[in-house]
Amino acid sequence: MPRFPKVTLLGAATLLSAGGTVQNSSPRTGQQLQIVRNVDHPPRWQVSSGEPQSAYLLSYFKEHVHSLHFAVSRDGYSFTDVNNGAPVLSGAVIAGQKGIRDPYLMRGPDGAFYLTMTDLHIYARQEGLRTTDWERPASRYGWGNNRAIILMKSRDLIHWTAARVDLTRLFRGYRDMGIAWAPEAFYDPARRRMMVYFSTRMGTGRNSLVYSYADPHFRTLTIRPRPLFASPRAGKSVVDGDITRVGNRYHLLFSTDDGAGNIRQAVSGRLTSGYVYDPTKIDPETLGTEAPMVWRRHGTGTYVLMYDVYAAKPNNMVFSETTDFRTFRNIGRFNDPGSPMKTTNFTSPKHGSITAITPAEADRLERYFANRP
Repeated sequence: MPRFPKVTLLGAATLLSAGGTVQNSSPRTGQQLQIVRNVDHPPRWQVSSGEPQSAYLLSYFKEHVHSLHFAVSRDGYSFTDVNNGAPVLSGAVIAGQKGIRDPYLMRGPDGAFYLTMTDLHIYARQEGLRTTDWERPASRYGWGNNRAIILMKSRDLIHWTAARVDLTRLFRGYRDMGIAWAPEAFYDPARRRMMVYFSTRMGTGRNSLVYSYADPHFRTLTIRPRPLFASPRAGKSVVDGDITRVGNRYHLLFSTDDGAGNIRQAVSGRLTSGYVYDPTKIDPETLGTEAPMVWRRHGTGTYVLMYDVYAAKPNNMVFSETTDFRTFRNIGRFNDPGSPMKTTNFTSPKHGSITAITPAEADRLERYFANRP
């Protein structure tokens, strides 16, 4: 029977810690990540920071499951789910809406892992989790409206602190916020803080990107969100931002509603402002795309762009490679003929991220979910 986190209220943040049980949690998930009160003191099994981070961890969710999944790779091409395709953390017990979307995982300069997710379940009515289509009326707040994001922190990828942050309660002027989608984190060396940025809108207005800063424990946000980037094209929206620093430039990739194949970028010399829009279409798709995320192949100058072709049936992740962020070479979808990108025991991952980890960290995750010492 899965463990259900206790909750502690801290302003508008709900902190979760271990304890209690749920008799009827869905989906059936077996072994789960552990929610704990504190991870600020590294456990004895923490991996040395000197070990090469030559393996990869894919964090993702599935459309009709709305829970967190992990898959690992030793070569950056073939990925195997550590829980044989079952969630590693049930959205039913971590999220206010009983479902999560859009997981993003990064390693901070302190060696800790920082995980952000959208607190949203788009099929909650069909699954009997609420009596309405959305958490609040669509006429006032739009499709897929939500109030909260989830912040989690770990030092070993198994034990995590967790908090639900309700933006509509935390910040004055955000009561009428329509969405808080696809949060990501980025370390700001000037502020020496973790910046958290996400897509939002007021009511049913135009979507744009905003940013705030997390507290040192990664349990809440400390300043009212500020504008990061909005489309310069009249009436167009921007969602799913992902920032990569290359040299002294910040490349912000995002999804926009400029038509089929939606991935664009903007570039700045500053992390939180000054992004210049480039209208060049990056993805070659003729179907709708979203959720761009960039990661680097270990020991190379090659960056990989991963994005979600959500309009494909079934949906799939697609990959391109670049060394200059001007030319992107399409290398295909997971498991497509001729594509080097493979999944071995799962299908149809959605809106995920890939993080560099050590081979020992990959081994530990696999042992944990296989119940091996």
